[in-house]
Amino acid sequence: MESMEKLREYAALVVKIGVNLQKGQTLVVNTPIECAEFARLIEQEAFAAGGRDVVMNWGDEEAARIRFEEGPEDIFAEFPAWRRSFFMGYAEKGAAFVSIAARDPEIFAKAEPRRLEAANKAAGEALLEYRARMMANRNRWCVVSVPTAGWARKVFPALSEEAAVERLWEEIYRTVRIGGKESAVEAWKKHIAFLQRAAKFMNDNAFASLHYRNGLGTDLTVELPEGHIWAGGAELAEDGVEFAANMPTEEVYSLPKRDGVNGTVIATKPLHYNGNLIEGFSLTFEKGRVVSYRAEKGEDILKGLLETDEGSSYLGEVALVPFDSPISRSGILFYNTLFDENAACHLALGKAYPTCLAGGEAMDSVTLLQHGANDSLVHEDFMIGSRDLSIIGQRKDGTEVPVFVQGNFAFEN
Repeated sequence: MESMEKLREYAALVVKIGVNLQKGQTLVVNTPIECAEFARLIEQEAFAAGGRDVVMNWGDEEAARIRFEEGPEDIFAEFPAWRRSFFMGYAEKGAAFVSIAARDPEIFAKAEPRRLEAANKAAGEALLEYRARMMANRNRWCVVSVPTAGWARKVFPALSEEAAVERLWEEIYRTVRIGGKESAVEAWKKHIAFLQRAAKFMNDNAFASLHYRNGLGTDLTVELPEGHIWAGGAELAEDGVEFAANMPTEEVYSLPKRDGVNGTVIATKPLHYNGNLIEGFSLTFEKGRVVSYRAEKGEDILKGLLETDEGSSYLGEVALVPFDSPISRSGILFYNTLFDENAACHLALGKAYPTCLAGGEAMDSVTLLQHGANDSLVHEDFMIGSRDLSIIGQRKDGTEVPVFVQGNFAFEN
């Protein structure tokens, strides 16, 4: 049984640093039923912090698996109106949202890809306004994770189920800075300060483009739009309250210019998408758009992702993560984007964060597009960082500045 002391410290961290819940505010917790114990601890911490109410939004991925495998074809193009009303209703009332991401990486491996694609598109269209609110930081939100048996078995297949779950707990605590000499809250404040220094380095240089290269074959140039902003560690919500959207996080990120990406990039870790894994893949871009791709496994899933809508074959995020980050040093492949994206530099297909463009929070989708920000129903991160990754930044005047040398920030070297 996991240490109750550590569980409570983790729950308190999510409430105090993650969503930074304020007195009188409602918290919505999106959680698999397998994570009920931790979700209830978050509930207790939220009320202790003065929260007005805590609403549980339970999910059952095993029931979802049965539905995808055995349900009639036409139901997957539908998204219940009451579910949209649930999310939008609480969002409009200023609620904060915690999501516990702990899916079995291959839970939907036997489901027809077209069913997954249809369900994903239906949800994306129905929740377009809600997701836009989150990405514009109109509400505070945080994604965290705790072990489930199926996920732990995938990460540590050589261990018994009990031992695998225990080991995954240990690794998660390490990534969220629980169990050190100082409290997790204090450790996070220092970590956020470092990431904000890295973001300042990028903002001070105001690069026009970044050129990525490594020995695997990545050779990619990413242009950055006028007025782009780098962020990391913590952000300010619309109400002016600071929060940490991801726990763990090791990234500083911005948005690329929609039509300014050219070259080829090789993924360095599998992409977990729609309950399936896409492995050994590469993408080639011309004028921002993916013009060719390949994958050793899950190519049909990758094809479905790229064809979700017009914007899903363009990039919406560029993120920098030191190769020597704690998650990378662990050498563990988590098969969970929340963790794997924080082990390596990554890019994201799909929607850009409006907060990464000066004044972007106040722009509509058409205006954002005019300023170079991509729009899409999806936002999917994939990892490209490596030990030998080199990134050269080019300023507007043509001056070149090393950003990454041998996989790590140059400003620290």
